[in-house]
Amino acid sequence: MDGTTGATTGTRTVEVRYFAAAAEAAGRDAERVEVPADATVGGLLDLLAARHGDALGAVAARCALLVDGVLHRDRDEPVGTPARVDVLPPFAGG
Repeated sequence: MDGTTGATTGTRTVEVRYFAAAAEAAGRDAERVEVPADATVGGLLDLLAARHGDALGAVAARCALLVDGVLHRDRDEPVGTPARVDVLPPFAGG
């Protein structure tokens, strides 16, 4: 994964990893995704939901993102220029 930016499209390729219910809803554990260079947390979650349907959309509404290891919960927060994004649904237990 090189995290390159699309020169003419203003996009970048990131590795997205899904965990628990998010992986089940997406039907995969990981994928490479083109995201807008100015993506927000909410925009990225919406893009992933559009790719994988209503099941992921329902899970994504409750998810937080780890962006290169840093927790992001605010849907309006910019994602920045990550190499990896982890989609984390709420976990039970403690």
